[in-house]
Amino acid sequence: MSAESVGRHMPAITTLDDLTAMIAADQHGHRYEISPEGVLSVMPPPDYEHAVIATRLMGWLIMAGWPLERITQAVGLRIPGSDGGVGGRIPDLVVWAKAPAQPRAVWLPVDGVLLVVEIISAGSKAADTLTKRVEYAGAGIAQYWTVDRDASQTVTMYRLAHDGYQVGATMPLGWVLNTAPAEYLD
Repeated sequence: MSAESVGRHMPAITTLDDLTAMIAADQHGHRYEISPEGVLSVMPPPDYEHAVIATRLMGWLIMAGWPLERITQAVGLRIPGSDGGVGGRIPDLVVWAKAPAQPRAVWLPVDGVLLVVEIISAGSKAADTLTKRVEYAGAGIAQYWTVDRDASQTVTMYRLAHDGYQVGATMPLGWVLNTAPAEYLD
């Protein structure tokens, strides 16, 4: 399929409803996201290593007693922009203070989100380490973690401060998984 044939069918302004339709129509499992400014991102489906990292973190939280309905993988979040726009991001893992009030919604509000985790893939490094960090901070999400795909799967833990995220800790994933989540999550 050519860019011309795809572009011919693209809406002038992409909304979260458009994004939902694109996700539903995609037969290859791509992840579609949009920034609050309207920048569309299309990522390939996560690979096996990516999925294992997300599963290991989810298992760590479950083993520590976090309720299942407060831990989600690949759920859509409505990201408000400073100019009134609304974006849609699909983090790899979301930890909630309480279960979302609208469990059947495709794009959930960020109210009650304690932590968002993004696992960095080759094509997502700039978005995960720069763009999304700014967006999640602007949305008021208390903590943001990135997991690098280096040899030690380095976890960088950001905490929201008055001027955006500040690095709280950086350590190998194996170290994180041998501690209690309560050490990091309020």
